[in-house]
Amino acid sequence: MYFAALLARTEDGWEASDTELDDVETLSDLADLAREAAPDEDTVLVLIEQEDGWFGVVRVDGEEDPRIYVSDAAAAARSSYGEILLTDELLGREPGDDGTDLDALDLDGTEDGEPDDDGADEVVAGAGSGESVPHGPVGDARVLDDLGVSEKELRSLSGDALGEIAEVLGASEVLETVR
Repeated sequence: MYFAALLARTEDGWEASDTELDDVETLSDLADLAREAAPDEDTVLVLIEQEDGWFGVVRVDGEEDPRIYVSDAAAAARSSYGEILLTDELLGREPGDDGTDLDALDLDGTEDGEPDDDGADEVVAGAGSGESVPHGPVGDARVLDDLGVSEKELRSLSGDALGEIAEVLGASEVLETVR
């Protein structure tokens, strides 16, 4: 089960809103959604979690590029919401690079030096499988440092990670209203 919410910092504290991500296809779409929730270009946090799987934090400060942290990239890669966050830049790869070395394939689809047998199917099946997505956290682990959640604390969160983040921010009550 997924949960996604926006936390917008205002003069009066944090305001939370439940958010529907069905129409969000890219990180740019998500950043635009966050900016719409921010009066006066204040900080907005997009909090996303898959129960017992992974969580992600996207921070949007005005027109700056979004800052992203994902607790487990491999788990998030198996999720449509996670795929929004796992940009090529975040994963440290060139756009369109799925981790497969196409130069190492012969024209018949086998790797250099491999026989043309069942092994060819394994090579092709592995293409695009997300092998270049690391297990564990990726992104800017210092995304919440100035808000009271250190890199060490963020990396150690599990269970109700979003609730723990909201607690430190002083926004747990407003987050619970949209859960």
